Parts: sequence; C-alpha cells; structure tokens
Amino acid sequence: MDRAEAFLQHMGFQPETLDVESLLRDFESEMAAGLAGASSSLQMIPAYLSIGKPVPVGKPVIVLDAGGTHLRVGLVSFNEHGMPTISHFTKHRMPGTDGPITARAFYETLADCVAPLASEADAVGFCFSYPAAVTPDCDARLLRWTKEVQAPEVVGTMVGSSLRDCLAARGRRLRVTVLNDTVATLLAGRSAGMERRYETYVGFILGTGTNTAYVARYAAITKVAGLPADGAMAINVESGNFARAPRSRFDDLFNVTTGDPGVSLFEKMISGAYLGGLGLTILREAAGVGLFSAAAAAAIGATRKLATKELDDFCHNPFIRSGAVAALPLTDDDRRLLLALCTPMFTRAACFTAVNMAAAVLKTGAGRDPLHPVCMTVDGSTYYRTQTASFKSRVEEHLRSILGGRGIAYDLIHVDEAPVIGAAVAGLSGA
Repeated sequence: MDRAEAFLQHMGFQPETLDVESLLRDFESEMAAGLAGASSSLQMIPAYLSIGKPVPVGKPVIVLDAGGTHLRVGLVSFNEHGMPTISHFTKHRMPGTDGPITARAFYETLADCVAPLASEADAVGFCFSYPAAVTPDCDARLLRWTKEVQAPEVVGTMVGSSLRDCLAARGRRLRVTVLNDTVATLLAGRSAGMERRYETYVGFILGTGTNTAYVARYAAITKVAGLPADGAMAINVESGNFARAPRSRFDDLFNVTTGDPGVSLFEKMISGAYLGGLGLTILREAAGVGLFSAAAAAAIGATRKLATKELDDFCHNPFIRSGAVAALPLTDDDRRLLLALCTPMFTRAACFTAVNMAAAVLKTGAGRDPLHPVCMTVDGSTYYRTQTASFKSRVEEHLRSILGGRGIAYDLIHVDEAPVIGAAVAGLSGA
C-alpha cells in the first residue's frame, strides 16, 4: 500500500469500498419517508404540476427565469414536434443583487421585465430557483434567499401572485405558474419527448449545486391530504440534502468551514461549488502529516481557496500552466501524490451521482417496457465538463450497471436552456 492510499484509508476515504446497493436502499428509504411526511433528510416537495397535459402547439408563453445573478425573460412557443422557438429574449440584473431592495420595488422590477411581452401571451412560466414552499395553485412562498440576494421583505411573500398583482395593476392580467429549476429541467424533457413515447420523466442537475425531480403517483404522496385517487405530479426531491451517504474525516473537516455547516451534506460531496474546497481540505491534511515536499506543503497551507475547475484542470493535466494548483511549487512526486489524493474524490462523486440518478429512476417504478423508457434530462456544468476520472463516462457506466442490470430502459438527454424550456411547458400547462 502506497502512502497516499494508506493516508486516505486512515481518514476513512475509500471510494472503492462503497456499497452501491446499500446506498440505493438508503435513498429509497429517505424518499419514502419524505413523501409520508416522516423524518427524512429529503424534503420531497410536491410541485403540483402534472406531466400528463398536452403542450399546446404554436401558443406563446412568457418565461421568467430567476436563479442567480441574472433574470432572464423571453417568449417561447412549441411546434408539433416539441421543438421550441425562443424570441424577445432579454437578460437583466436580478433585483436585490446590487444592493438592498424593498418588496414593492422587487416585484415592480419583475413586472417591468415582463410587461413588454404581456400583450403577446396570457400566461407566465416562472422558474424561481430559491427555497420556496409550493402551493397547490402553483404559487410559491419564499422561505429564504440564497446567492446574496438582498430583499428581506420578499421573504414570506407569494412570489407568483405578487407578480400577478403588479401586472394587474398595470392592466395586464396573466396567469403565473411557479416552479423550481430542477422541475423545469424535468419538464424540458417532456417537451423533447413529444415524439418519443416515454413512460415518465426525471430531471437532474449537477452544476454549482445539485438536485433531482421525478414524477410520483398521487397514492405515494401520503403527506398531502385530498389528492385524487389516480394521477401523478412532479416531486422536487431536494437531493443535495441527502444525509446518509458514508462520510470521511475530510468531509467532516470541510463541512465546518462552509457557510452552512450540517446543511446540504450530499451536495458538498458532489457539486461544483464544493469539490474544490473539499480537495483543498484533503491537500492541507496531507501536507500537515508531511506527505508533500516542504515547499509544496507551505504553499498549500497558505492557499485560502481552490475552485473546482482549477483542481479538475490540474488533475486532468498535471502540467497545466494556469490556475491555483499549477502555481504551487510542486515536484513531480508532489504531482503524483496530488493526483493520487484528489482523483478518488472525483471517482466517489461519480458513484454518488449515479446512485442519486438511479434512485430517482427506480422510484418512478417505470422503465420495464423498452418501447417506453424513462426519460432523464440532465443539466449542469459539473456533470458535463468535469474531466477527472472520466467523470461523465464513469457516471453512465455506473448507471448501466445499476439500471441496466435491473432491466430498466432509460434515456439520458440534454436540452439546451432546460430551465427556460421547462418553465414554458409549465406556463402553458398550468396547475
């Protein structure tokens, strides 16, 4: 056993020993508990959106996409093949990102963005990617802000009806349907699948953060009273909160350095916002026990921040000349050690990612008929751009083993502008 392997084992970091079947059972157990309203790390939030309604052909809908620094607005319609046409597309600063703003000013700013298109459509699909409690009429109450938005008065308000009221005061009466980005990603697959008869749909995002959505039968959502006996709706799993994945000492050390210790534990093991920081924790601990050369150890100890992309770029090409890792005074032995320490982190993330995706597909109960597979729409830069450990290929290899081994037919698809397309589907379909 070499020194890197021995060190990782000492710290409880052993991706090669992961029990995939046990992880799948734990995921299913947490999902079932969340649907029942029992104690669970997975919130399993009903989206109150059905995928069964047809998407109207040729009818325009306004799309509002609020999920980060920018607010995007456009007009979308679909042809008979499910192909979207996006027009009048504009991008604005997200209100509250340039300084504090009142609730009234926040909603008036949203209305200012929508108003120029209000005569072109009678509905808005509002992709609102912040923590919110969705209501049966497809509105949502903001629970808290993330991503540094400074609009405290908006917390606790109904974002859909507040926007609708602002527009109505201007003489523009529009129906507003609110959903989050992962449910929108699922619905984007619904559009892409209009000519391919899928049995059901899953949405998965692995980018800065991570989340999953799938379609559950009403009968399985026992925490919601009064649902019809038959039918199904999309469920926002909030899978980044999954808390039963096996953790190493590195994970615990890194967790306490984050802005929200104890929250989003699974997300901190697989997503782009965190893998760089976790990797830096691994390197610091290794430097602390003398595994690196003295010069490299000192430089690692002085490094305050490491972006996931910089670490991934180095692990893919350890002689790259740009980035924080390349700037370290590394000997060739240091480079070999760094690869041996950090590549397993990406390997583990690929396995966890596949388990998350497979758990959602299995929870649908679909995919037994090869004529009607499960459609999984996958979005996010970390999934598509991570190079270390052949990340995407490794995820798909795990999926073939898990789902193919069970005889589950599924398709992985990518839809350009998935949140926009999915919000359009929601806006046209309504509650």
